[in-house]
Amino acid sequence: MRRLWPLTLRGTGALVLAMTAYIVAQRAGIPELLYFAVLLAVLLLAAAAALLLVRRTDDVSRTLRPETAEVDRLVAVELRVGLRTALPTAPGRWTDTLPAGLRGHAEGGFPATGSGLRSGSGPITLRYEAVGARRGVHALGPLQVATTDPFGLVRRRFGLGGTTAVTVAPRIVDLAPLPPASGEAGGTRQTAALQLGQGADNLVARPYAPGDSMRRIHWRATAHRDMLMVRQEEQESSPAATVILDRDVRRWSPDATAPGADEAFETAVSACVSAVARLVHEGYTVDVVDSDGTLLADPVEGGEEGEARALAAAFATVVARDDGLGHRLVPAAASALLGPVVVVTGALQQDDLVALGGVAHHSALPVLLSVGGSVDVGGLRRAGWHAATLSPAGDVAAAWDAALDRGLAHVRG
Repeated sequence: MRRLWPLTLRGTGALVLAMTAYIVAQRAGIPELLYFAVLLAVLLLAAAAALLLVRRTDDVSRTLRPETAEVDRLVAVELRVGLRTALPTAPGRWTDTLPAGLRGHAEGGFPATGSGLRSGSGPITLRYEAVGARRGVHALGPLQVATTDPFGLVRRRFGLGGTTAVTVAPRIVDLAPLPPASGEAGGTRQTAALQLGQGADNLVARPYAPGDSMRRIHWRATAHRDMLMVRQEEQESSPAATVILDRDVRRWSPDATAPGADEAFETAVSACVSAVARLVHEGYTVDVVDSDGTLLADPVEGGEEGEARALAAAFATVVARDDGLGHRLVPAAASALLGPVVVVTGALQQDDLVALGGVAHHSALPVLLSVGGSVDVGGLRRAGWHAATLSPAGDVAAAWDAALDRGLAHVRG
């Protein structure tokens, strides 16, 4: 009721006083009291008219830091409001409409505004903090402002600007480093062995070409030849890893077909992007694929942690899918993968365990994380997997530690 009533407490009192004075003046025949009642009524009407004068909003813009929000992480929001009014207004209250993907205290005191007829009135800056609550792309806004006339009699609520699309990415959990020998067996050592038959030409510096990464500059050769030289062999010795996110809806609940709706699938997506971030940090070039082999994003180059963050933002809208086909748990080509392989899946069946057995022995570091299902971890480990389970909304870092606790898997050529 309070939101519909346009008068403040002071205005309500003035209205009651005006009505009482009018009734008493009519019955008692007191002209002065009637004059007073009319004066109060005119004052209320003038206050309402002052608020109804045309407003012009030049701009309402929002800036988020960081630009992409993340589940359970803080994001700072800054609003710049260019608002002009024909008459000055008293201070009020503002509220920014938060979507389901964010939670926080998005309200505060709105400063008084001067007359727009005068020059020099700049935009109003408002700030607040929010926390990512649900993965997806959400509409933040509009801004709601409640203000009063200069006398504080009439209240007006109005919206300013439109909405701003906010991307809430899955949370990237800081995972423990890989075992030291895994990088050698699955990456640099293996690729170096492939180079032995290619001759020494691949191991020397060559002149810099447009498009070469500055990280590949061979400084010693550059100083010796007085021209930019790059390491040829570094382009060919980048270790590769694969992260498989099983999106088959039959291993999740039907809610997983919408971002942020299924807790188990949300944990799996967080585990996926966290594994990518760890592998990229370790220097691996990472492919992220679906269980049917579909590439879910462009490969992320080793060491490019900014690209790993960008991949997490791209995964803000990834969902489970069901196209009626019997998809595998891992792609058919997975049996040929020699670098680390991380599989993130849901509840597994006995047939899935059989299919997994032929993959682990080819990978330098096969890791499987099962979310929300009862899995024979012992059987998977005997088959060569670093396996662990975690509950929906469980601790991804703890599951990663539990999986790697077994040590290195056996590698066969």
